[in-house]
Amino acid sequence: MRLALLLLLAACSAAPETEGGPERVVEPRTSETPAPRGASLLREAMLAGQNEARARLGLEPLSWSDGLAGDARAYAEELARTRRFEHSAQPRGNPPQGENLWTGTRRAYSYSEMVGHWVAEGRYYRPLPVPESSSSGRFGDVGHYTQIVWRATREVGCAEAHNRTDDYVVCRYLPAGNILGEVAY
Repeated sequence: MRLALLLLLAACSAAPETEGGPERVVEPRTSETPAPRGASLLREAMLAGQNEARARLGLEPLSWSDGLAGDARAYAEELARTRRFEHSAQPRGNPPQGENLWTGTRRAYSYSEMVGHWVAEGRYYRPLPVPESSSSGRFGDVGHYTQIVWRATREVGCAEAHNRTDDYVVCRYLPAGNILGEVAY
């Protein structure tokens, strides 16, 4: 009984709720070495990961947009400063921009792992109109992936910001994907 109580108390205190946000989960790390960082590494990894996913489907590669990266940077900095993790208000930009977000423990993940999390959502993708395109029944399980492989999307720009504990990555896309009632590709 005492062991069960100790386990219950440990579970309750292991991941305290953050200010105004969901319960914090600290991921196990495969290495204690901080992941490399920098704008050029981010650009290279984000383009490579997203364009590999598009190439597997025979889609044209995305090109990098410094303008979209600037918009992404402004929002990533806001997320890091406020410690919020939610999509920006729509419409984003003129013309409207698509958006993918990622957050995790500061310097625990490489950029390739970050984009890999989005691309891995493809396992749930069904070629049906948004929002019915997830085999799980939850569009949120495929929304990053469908934005990446949205046939009409041509440009991407990404940026990272961080606070003491977390990294925030934002990617912006033109033309925006995930259009209600349409199929990604």
